Amino acid sequence: MKRADLIRHLRDQGCVFFREGANHSVYINPSVKKVSAVPRHREVFDALVYKICRDLDIPPPRL
Repeated sequence: MKRADLIRHLRDQGCVFFREGANHSVYINPSVKKVSAVPRHREVFDALVYKICRDLDIPPPRL
């Protein structure tokens, strides 16, 4: 999945950007206070997309 599509999905689900790390962007779901890191690659593996969504307690996107 393209990183831009994943970020769009996270924002649509109510997640907000928290901070930049060395190789990752950190997003937080303020409603449940969950945090997850999104790598800064053009493509994000589908398994990692599911893990990020599970960490943030949001439904995964349709792939």
